[in-house]
Amino acid sequence: MPAEEVVTYDFRPVTEKDLPMIAGWLAEPHVAEWWDDPETEIVEIRDHIDSISVEPLIVELDGKPIAYLQSYDPHLEDDHPYADQPFGTLGIDLSIGRPELVGLGHGSAIVRQFVEQLFEEGVPRVIIDPHPDNGRAIRAYEKAGFAAFDTRTTEYGPALMMACEAPQEPS
Repeated sequence: MPAEEVVTYDFRPVTEKDLPMIAGWLAEPHVAEWWDDPETEIVEIRDHIDSISVEPLIVELDGKPIAYLQSYDPHLEDDHPYADQPFGTLGIDLSIGRPELVGLGHGSAIVRQFVEQLFEEGVPRVIIDPHPDNGRAIRAYEKAGFAAFDTRTTEYGPALMMACEAPQEPS
């Protein structure tokens, strides 16, 4: 994606019809490396369709699905490992499903656009937790405005905790 090109993504809720496509993405080597077993993950994504704590979304570019994105509130889940974050913080996870779109700048652009929308809705802070060895994701999130603040090991595995703070209104 050329630097001067401004791309706009659409975010829509995941439906049952999307699950086979997402399962295919989870099996792609560039995604499978960082996610658990696709069968287990797809069951969790299906469960999140009607969840109040997790919002599963499909990212579309020019009307075509290209990525899976989820946002979650760590304060709405019992014993969530990130419940120590300030109230109002939301977490996000992103996987670009289509391998031919990896490494072109879409990851940082998707995250930047989604986080800006969250900030407009009043979310004060957004966190993301890539695996510490996932250099491509870490660089994309840094490019989108995230900064590392902690490393943790949770039930989900090792995580580099990164955050992006909402811009402060001038007083």
